[in-house]
Amino acid sequence: MSKKPFKSTLTVGGMTFISRIFGYVRDAIIFIVFGANAGTDAFFVAFRLPNFLRRIFAEGAFSQAFVPVLTGSLNDGETQFKRLIDHMTGVLSVILIILTVIGIVFSPVLIFIFAPGFDDPAQEVLASDMLKITAPYILFISLTALSGSILNIRQKFAVPAFTPVLLNLSLIGASIWLAPRMQEPVTALAWGVLIAGIAQLLFQLPYLARVKALPIPRLSGATAGVKRTFRLMLPAIFGSSIVQINLLVDTMIASFLVAGSISWLYISDRFVELPLALFGIATATVILPMLSRQHVNSESEQFNQTMQWAMKLSLLIAIPAMLGLIVLAGPIITTLIQYREFSAFDTQMASMSLIAYALGLPAFIFIKVLAPGFYSRQDTKTPVKIGVVAMLVNIALNLSFLWLWRHFEMPGTHSGLALATSLSAYVNATLLFILLKRSQVIYQLAEWIQMAVKVFAGSLIMMLVLYWLIPQPATWTEWGTYIRFVYLIGFIALGALIYASILLALGLRPRHVRP
Repeated sequence: MSKKPFKSTLTVGGMTFISRIFGYVRDAIIFIVFGANAGTDAFFVAFRLPNFLRRIFAEGAFSQAFVPVLTGSLNDGETQFKRLIDHMTGVLSVILIILTVIGIVFSPVLIFIFAPGFDDPAQEVLASDMLKITAPYILFISLTALSGSILNIRQKFAVPAFTPVLLNLSLIGASIWLAPRMQEPVTALAWGVLIAGIAQLLFQLPYLARVKALPIPRLSGATAGVKRTFRLMLPAIFGSSIVQINLLVDTMIASFLVAGSISWLYISDRFVELPLALFGIATATVILPMLSRQHVNSESEQFNQTMQWAMKLSLLIAIPAMLGLIVLAGPIITTLIQYREFSAFDTQMASMSLIAYALGLPAFIFIKVLAPGFYSRQDTKTPVKIGVVAMLVNIALNLSFLWLWRHFEMPGTHSGLALATSLSAYVNATLLFILLKRSQVIYQLAEWIQMAVKVFAGSLIMMLVLYWLIPQPATWTEWGTYIRFVYLIGFIALGALIYASILLALGLRPRHVRP
């Protein structure tokens, strides 16, 4: 196995890191300007719906189904490759336009379905109005995802990974410049989403032209590849999106809880998404085209090596990131968001759900890297079956934890929803792993297990040292912004140094995780 996948993963991860940094600046500005209240809850519901469709329909199911089919079409020549792109763009555009119209016309109904706990008519109207604005986002961002899939197959990973930065910049601009000029300031965020969707698509078009893959939408005479993509895509819509479905369920239930619960869950999810995107999604993005080619060429040993490399890299990052987020949850939120309208109580509540989501981080990452083992072989049904089990577990745990928190009058009922999502993710990841091993897609795991023991040891020592050194929450609140950032960066660097030192002392070397 060459070193190119590692470099490609670093490229995707680096661009994703830039995007996420801007994302945290965006979220900090949003909560500093607007706070965690009924208005921001309404926006996050209005944004969650098209964003949810984007994640499952565009980035999840579509890419998982389309990339293997498109990769296979390369064997038939560039003409067939371009023909498939043109027809897929045409068919997908029609479907997306229909979904967009449904989102606009039925926005009040959708808000009622996905946020049934909103009992303030003004909040419902506000969320519905913003959904009308954000609904077209699904059209533009899904076409952007299509463009990104094509660029990834052409080994152009940097542009698709950088593109989300435009969303963050747009929302920052909307918060600072547009909001003061709006009758209802929070609606500026909805317009920021729409502008970002258009900008992201336009940004990628020149790069598609550069690799001679700029689509010309066609509807007549859909190719066999288009039909196969949609056959694979229908089950993949569910199978690749269980985590997102579970998060949406969390939002629905959280709408019945105290105002701010949706915002607290959103903040927590955003911080967990950083390591998930940097390593889980970045790795999955790189290995899917590779695994697809290896499957088409019947390279079973190379397929196993690619999967094992992805699992090693995921393990190396997921465990310390999980424990680091748990011990630094309060300081992270205090440093980045606790200003002006975002109170110390908001920080406490968001920290609780962040810890709960962080517990599931290894599972979230492994779902991302294990699922391509099925999709690259054009098996979309197995993840669906596993997903059904995971979703049912999540619903059962949500209801159980909701009762438990309320029965014992424990604070932070919303954190029980986050914990349910994390535990159900472990069910999902475990079943994916078992079935891949049973089918002999992955084997010879002795080296991976040895590495797992060392990673757990290093991560645990790191966590204990940080827990002993980190000041109490009240101390962080008393500090100014500059001091908060200095200490937060210092503790993160110290944790990374301790973790790396322990791994080196235990005999783990860079060559053990190279492709």
